[in-house]
Amino acid sequence: MNAPFKPTDEPAATFVRRHIGPSPRDITAMLETVGAKSMDALMAETLPASIRQKAPLALGPGLSETEALAHMKELAAQNQVFTSLIGQGYSGTILPTVIQRNVLENPAWYTAYTPYQPEISQGRLEALFNFQTMICDLTGLDVANASLLDEATAAAEAMALAERAAQAKSKAFFVDAEVHPQTLAVLRTRAEPLGWTLVVGDPLEDLDKADVFGAILQYPASSGSLRDLKPAIAMLHGKGALAILAADLLALTLIASPGELGADIAIGSAQRFGVPMGYGGPHAAYMAARDALKRSLPGRIVGLSVDSRGQPAYRLALQTREQHIRREKATSNICTAQVLLAVIASMYAVYHGPEGLSYIARAVHRRTSALVAGLRKLGFAPMSDAFFDTVTVDVGDKRDAIVARAAAEKINFGLGARTLRIALDETTTPATVEAVWRAFGGKFSYAEIEAGAREALPVDLKRTTRFLTHPVFHAHRSETEMLRYMRKLSDRDLALDRAMIPLGSCTMKLNATTEMMPLTWEEFGNLHPFAPRAQAKGYHALFARLEKWLCDITGYDAVSLQPNSGAQGEYAGLLAIRGYHTARGEGHRKVCLIPSSAHGTNPASASMVGMEVVVVACDKGGNVDVADLRAKAEQHANDLAAVMITYPSTHGVFEEEISEICAIVHRHGGQVYLDGANLNAQVGLARPGDYGADVSHLNLHKTFCIPHGGGGPGMGPIGVKAHLAPYLPGHPSTDDGTAHAVGPVSAAPFGSASILTISYIYILMMGSEGLKRATEAAILNANYVAARLDAHFPVLYRNARGRVAHECIVDPRPLKQTSGVTVDDIAKRLIDYGFHAPTMSFPVPGTLMIEPTESESKAELDRFCDAMIAIRREVADVESGRFTIEASPLRHAPHTVHDIADDGWNRAYGRAEGCFPDGVSRSDKYWCPVGRVDNVYGDRNLVCSCPPVADYAQAAE
Repeated sequence: MNAPFKPTDEPAATFVRRHIGPSPRDITAMLETVGAKSMDALMAETLPASIRQKAPLALGPGLSETEALAHMKELAAQNQVFTSLIGQGYSGTILPTVIQRNVLENPAWYTAYTPYQPEISQGRLEALFNFQTMICDLTGLDVANASLLDEATAAAEAMALAERAAQAKSKAFFVDAEVHPQTLAVLRTRAEPLGWTLVVGDPLEDLDKADVFGAILQYPASSGSLRDLKPAIAMLHGKGALAILAADLLALTLIASPGELGADIAIGSAQRFGVPMGYGGPHAAYMAARDALKRSLPGRIVGLSVDSRGQPAYRLALQTREQHIRREKATSNICTAQVLLAVIASMYAVYHGPEGLSYIARAVHRRTSALVAGLRKLGFAPMSDAFFDTVTVDVGDKRDAIVARAAAEKINFGLGARTLRIALDETTTPATVEAVWRAFGGKFSYAEIEAGAREALPVDLKRTTRFLTHPVFHAHRSETEMLRYMRKLSDRDLALDRAMIPLGSCTMKLNATTEMMPLTWEEFGNLHPFAPRAQAKGYHALFARLEKWLCDITGYDAVSLQPNSGAQGEYAGLLAIRGYHTARGEGHRKVCLIPSSAHGTNPASASMVGMEVVVVACDKGGNVDVADLRAKAEQHANDLAAVMITYPSTHGVFEEEISEICAIVHRHGGQVYLDGANLNAQVGLARPGDYGADVSHLNLHKTFCIPHGGGGPGMGPIGVKAHLAPYLPGHPSTDDGTAHAVGPVSAAPFGSASILTISYIYILMMGSEGLKRATEAAILNANYVAARLDAHFPVLYRNARGRVAHECIVDPRPLKQTSGVTVDDIAKRLIDYGFHAPTMSFPVPGTLMIEPTESESKAELDRFCDAMIAIRREVADVESGRFTIEASPLRHAPHTVHDIADDGWNRAYGRAEGCFPDGVSRSDKYWCPVGRVDNVYGDRNLVCSCPPVADYAQAAE
């Protein structure tokens, strides 16, 4: 039983104590188990003395939850929520409250992990399958992925896909001058290191003379213009090039789909399907493509397969496409998605159905048509007569006066030198339109003007095909049914709200409720990312303080918050190194040394910035082979750009020679990129910037408590030493007229800004001492698990003093020889015990990597270790001949309610042994909804969207 709080406990300590799982009494017992005299002694045995930071963190004491929320209210009050009619890919939207409460604010959804174990992920996989179906239907294309980071990076991914797949062998890519400015900027960043040339122009005038491998066209245009792009698409196909459309999903309910126009790929954002703007994110981008391109599609795809009983079951499909396999040959480093946001967008479509979405679109268009009718009366004609929800008006020298009057109405427009862009959305009311007219100098009645307004959709571009025909988009019209559907799906999953998720290198720690609360406040959620900075003073105060904290924690001198995933952070960090070398006249430095144990994103990111990957060996202890590193650094001294190293290592050990590794690379002119995925083992104990690293990305969705959300959102800001600071990513919306050395890597200047509130409040409540204690507890928990499991599943790597860092790798590989048991069998059997499996077969094939984090209590660690030990006893039953492996509970796992209810049970073990293994509560057991999923069947019979059905009118009635 945990020790009770003493009356003298400081209020701030109460949050730290609740965040850290083991109680003081537990910590004493666990130290005894691992054989350490004290926590300080354990840390001394775990971290090399040479890297221990000399001075403690100076972030101040932590606040109580009440104090922290009061502080966040003060920050929020500094933001001004105007009606932003800026457009440029971001729209006001209404998140149905039933979805807000039961998805966005529900830990069953936001604490889940990437669905690599499909049997315990069927709920979120179905929601993502719905997302893919929605995208395929609206775009008129054959296959869609399960989301990407944002529209601009999706455009860059589509460009890379076109370069791989097009018949044309050009190295030039055409960009519509009417794409969103941030999209063009990200495309420039992506193309330049790869030697691709961008040709920017009018696709209807300039494309015929361009020799390109593909083109991206905005539909409708960023200015709002609605153009027939069929001639441009036909012209591209005549060149052997691919046509990419960046399309607005809501507009696609009323206008012809990209597939109907002949496009090969469609990309865009699902933000306006219920996801708040959040000053830039997080939002789910989408990508859809023709069937012929499906095996080249970046990101994740959810497919439909069958389970061990032949019943339908969802899974991630075509995983061999990922950069883990292609490594340095990859042209995409995408390893994540925006699952939580894609789920919200798909539920928005389920909630509204095709009729509801069309109604919203017609209402938005009707209001825009009325707006234009009023502007015409005032002498302001739009620059295009065909539009959906956005118009651009040339106002000449009246611009500043109109903008000033709009500001008085608390309205923002998109600003050009002589033009104003006005983009309406589902939140626009007649009163909003009247306020716009007042800004333009007129005072009209909306009802009177609207009566004479004309539709502005071209007849030959109107949509004639049906969409969202599957019953799921018709069967949940009442809130009762919607509520039950979301509950049904969440009940199928196993997330952190049910049990420990012991995934190594993933840091599945608690995302405390208080940390999550400000996320949905209007003052943080409803700001447009390109609103005037003066309206976001609270956000910028938060950014400045968070950047300083991260610098203090890491020892770096500057931080960019822009990268919106860990892989994006890697990419941005390597771009900074590349920019630094180029600025010094050493652009020839392109060799990147990467240990063989590295995560697949590392070589993929290096390839994307034009670097040449040279692999460095690891020794038998799992450490970087320093002799091999030295030899290769010397061999490539003239061209050495960087080393990419994960620390503590992916093998779960603090390598003793990290300072020497950094020094070797520096001596030969290279820079040190230290992957910050494992920073949870260092906060308060060691700082990468102090022991030789030049740049790191920081996984805020790991160390700093942003939830994984079933596979996204994430944030991967980078910290750099002072000499690399000039090469942090810029952004066209924040530039002051001076050119940045490196362009943007994400659509919004501060990435997924709204979820930075989570990391900010976490650090605020933990304070200096709390953060250090969390790191110590994470290391203690990992060593405790290693100590308890070693006799049953040997721990593969330890340091010279027998310690692991914040995670450990256990080795069941010998069991395959003695019993035939595979790592898959252990992982699936853990489901019967109520656990998600550890990370399987990474970085060492056939092993399990376990990271308990500081949030797990001794009781939960013991429950997990007891389950693993019980599974080892079941392996012994196979070894002793009680069962063959094929007849054992291990091979039949996971067991479902279908098994326990099977009238034809004829297995070699009883139902109770299979379904209720040792220590599992019968009353609280988690039942996964499907048996073991057949991966081979799923890849051979690829189904990635709901099959079309002729008529669901009855379901909709």
